[in-house]
Amino acid sequence: MQYIPYQKFTKEVGIFSLTNLLVGLKGLIILPIITKLLGTESYGIWAQIMVTISLTTLLVTLGLPYTLVRFLPAEKDKKEIQDGVYSVLSLVFIVGLIISIFFIFFSKSIANFFGTDSILIKILAFIILFECFNLVFLNIFRAFREIKKYSFFVIFQAVAETSLIIVAISFGYGILGAILALLIASLTVFLIMGWVVIKKIGVKIPHFSRTKKYLSFGLPGIPANISSWIVQSSDRYLIGFFWGATFVGYYSPAYALGNIITFFIAPLSFTLPAVLSKFFDENQINEVKVHLKYSLKYFLMVAIPSVFGLSILSKQLLLIFSTSEIASRGYLVVFPVALSILLLGIYTVIVQIIILRKRTIIIGAIWMIAALLNLGLNFIFIPKFGIMGAAITTLIAYTTVFIITWHYSFRGFKFNIDWKFISKSVFASILMGLAIIWFNPVGLLKTVIAIIVGALLYGTLMFLFRGFTKKEIGFFKELLHPLYFGK
Repeated sequence: MQYIPYQKFTKEVGIFSLTNLLVGLKGLIILPIITKLLGTESYGIWAQIMVTISLTTLLVTLGLPYTLVRFLPAEKDKKEIQDGVYSVLSLVFIVGLIISIFFIFFSKSIANFFGTDSILIKILAFIILFECFNLVFLNIFRAFREIKKYSFFVIFQAVAETSLIIVAISFGYGILGAILALLIASLTVFLIMGWVVIKKIGVKIPHFSRTKKYLSFGLPGIPANISSWIVQSSDRYLIGFFWGATFVGYYSPAYALGNIITFFIAPLSFTLPAVLSKFFDENQINEVKVHLKYSLKYFLMVAIPSVFGLSILSKQLLLIFSTSEIASRGYLVVFPVALSILLLGIYTVIVQIIILRKRTIIIGAIWMIAALLNLGLNFIFIPKFGIMGAAITTLIAYTTVFIITWHYSFRGFKFNIDWKFISKSVFASILMGLAIIWFNPVGLLKTVIAIIVGALLYGTLMFLFRGFTKKEIGFFKELLHPLYFGK
C-alpha cells in the first residue's frame, strides 16, 4: 500500500502519543496537590526547581543524547556502538559530577534565590546527575526505535514520581518530601535502565574514537538548547526575582495548561529524527517529504482546536486543577502560551530539514536571537505587566523562531503543505469555540462535557468539510487495528 512506510512511523507516533498523554497526567495530578495542600508559594518553588533540572541537563549532556539518535541508527558494528554509548556516558558523568558539586557548594546562595532551604538544592544536585544518565539511556532506546522500552520507562518514572510525591505530602513532608520523591524515582529508573542497556550491548571501556565526531555534532546544539530553555523557562526566574515565588505560582499553572499542546509535539520530536535520518542517508528523499507533510498535518489537526479549546476553558480548567486565586490571576496567560506552543510544533517539523543537512549552527543562531529578544523584553515587560508580560514576550520569541526557521528550512528543501486543510481546521475550531462559549460550562462535570462535545463537533465538522482524503481515511482504518491490538 502507498502509505506502508508512513503507517509504521504513525504507529510509533501513536504509541508514544499515548505514553506522553499518560505522563502528562503526572503534572495534572501534582498541580492541585501542591497548590491546594502546600500553597501557591510552594508551587512557585517547585516550578523553579523543575526548570533548573531542565536547564542543567541541557548543559551536562553536551547535546550528546540527541547525537546518539542521529548516528546510532545507521551503525551496524557492535563494538562501535559500545564505544559510542560508553564515550557519551563517561563524558556526561564527568560534567555532571562537576555541576552537582557546584550546586552542593553554592547551595545556600541558590536556595536564597529560590526562597527555600539549602537542603532542597543539595538533593537537587543528585537528581541532576541521575536525570542526565537517564536521558542518555532513553535516547539509546530511541535511536534503536525500541518504542515499547522507552515508553515503559517514561511511564514507570512518572508513576513512581507521582505516587511518591502523593505519599510524601500526605504524611506532612511538604516540598522537601516531594523533592526527595523525585530523587528516589530517578535513582530507581537509573538502576533499572542501566541494567537493561548493559544487557543489550555489554560492557566496554571506551576508546573515545567517535567523541570528536559526536561533539562536533552535539556541541553546536547547546547554544540552541540553552537559548530554547531561556525562551521556555527563564521567565520563572525573572518573575520570582521581580515579584516573588507566589507570582511564579500564579504563572506556572497557567503556562502548564497552555503547554499541554506539547503532548502532540513530543511524539514528533521523538520519532522524526531517527526515521528521517535513515531515509535521508539512504537518499529516499520522497519518503522524507511524505513524513514531513503528514507530520505537520496531523499535528495541526489536534493543535489548532486545542488552542481554541484551552483558551476558552482556561479559567474553568485552572479552577479545577488549582485555586480560585491562581485561576483569576493566571487564566489570560493561557492563550499566548498555547499559541506559542502551536508555533513550536510547526517549528519541530520544519527544523528537521536543517538538522538533516547538518546545519545545526543555524538552529543555534536562531534560538540565540530569540533568547536575547526574550530576555530583553522580559526585563521590560515583567516589571511593568507582571505574568502577562512574560506570556507576551514568550509569544514574540516563538514567532521569531518560527519565521526565521521557515525561511532557512524552505530555501533548499520543500515539501507540500495542505493549506486547504489548515483553513478548514481553523474554521471548524472557531465554530467549536463558539459552541463552547454558548454552552458556558461551570464546574468539573460541565467542563468535561464541553471538552468531549467540542472534540466530537470538531471531528464531525472536519469530516463534513472533507479535511481528509479517502486514501487517508483508509490509511487510518488500517492503522487502528495493528496500533491497538499489536498485530
